[in-house]
Amino acid sequence: MNLQKFTQCLIASAVSMGASIGSVSAGINIADINKDVLVTEPVVGECSLENGEKSTCARFVVKYQPDNLRTGPFCPQSIDQKGGIWNWDGELSGLYQIDKGFLSMLDSQGYNFYDKDGNVNITDVRTSQPKSDNTCLQASVDKTVEMTILIPINPIKSEQITDLGTVAKVGLALDGVPIFADAPSVLETGHMPALDKCGGHVDPGGWYHWHSTATDISSVYKEEHLDIECNIEQKASAIFAYAFDGFPIYGSLEQDGKTPEDLDICGGHFSATKEYPKGIYHYHASTTFPNLPTCLHGVVAKDNFSTTAKQGIGAAGGQGKGGGPGHGTPPGFDKAAKVLGVSEKTLMNIIRNNGGRDLDLVAAAKELGVTNEELKAALPSPPKR
Repeated sequence: MNLQKFTQCLIASAVSMGASIGSVSAGINIADINKDVLVTEPVVGECSLENGEKSTCARFVVKYQPDNLRTGPFCPQSIDQKGGIWNWDGELSGLYQIDKGFLSMLDSQGYNFYDKDGNVNITDVRTSQPKSDNTCLQASVDKTVEMTILIPINPIKSEQITDLGTVAKVGLALDGVPIFADAPSVLETGHMPALDKCGGHVDPGGWYHWHSTATDISSVYKEEHLDIECNIEQKASAIFAYAFDGFPIYGSLEQDGKTPEDLDICGGHFSATKEYPKGIYHYHASTTFPNLPTCLHGVVAKDNFSTTAKQGIGAAGGQGKGGGPGHGTPPGFDKAAKVLGVSEKTLMNIIRNNGGRDLDLVAAAKELGVTNEELKAALPSPPKR
């Protein structure tokens, strides 16, 4: 069965489950997703949304990365080489290429990513753990890994937004690569999970994912005055992905080349596009990194991301539930959350909102409902500087 006929069958299936043809065509276009990355044909079926309602979702099973995607470089072997990129949020914050100038600047602030000979500390977080306080992280791929993703066919806009914090689930790019929000800060973990020049990297579980709108990252480089080139075709007005709530994500420009107007807090608005001439709510990329929506305005499906990987984001169990070093909850904070009687997400949000590395202990303790001494005793020691 060819893809067009298969898609028609999917629509017919959705209609038989109570969705109208109009509502199907107003949401995700299944045929947009790169077929070369699909392990099996997409399936449309019933799913449960986070708000408790039943809906219809497209189910995609994708490989560790597309066959034709060229990734890297990530960490440079030495300070005399150029690696990928990193969005530094400490003193002299900004987006940098990982090179001698950037690593020397970090060294002057007490973050030592290289030895006396200029060799960069690098750890493959899929197979080992960092041996130094400051390590450039990259992971080797596991070609056996698959990811399963659920996206609602009929997007539902909600008054309540979903904040996209560190490593939060954003969506699925048209090339079949999952998208996650900003990577963890070096200020929190001491380690740097390097991104390549298109804004992606490999999870400790062995699969590649985006931390940017990769088809419009050149707009970011122009804004930041960086001489870096992503090997993916750039088009600031093109659709890049579908968010996990089912609404599309476009680049930083409208399709007529103009800057989008009246964007809401999530970076979205309702207007007509070439793909949706009757209009649809959709997100736009920004020109600052990470150039992704800051929140989702729609309702997502329950259990919308899982992987066969043994560790990392979405793994069913085992090491790396939080994504491994530099990829989720920093080491020791999972135990602290249990001691304090809160979720890891709640604890990390409170810490970020009260100074992060330079934590206001009094304010954070008050928000958690514990004493200063109890909070101090529960938290792990910060990375050495």
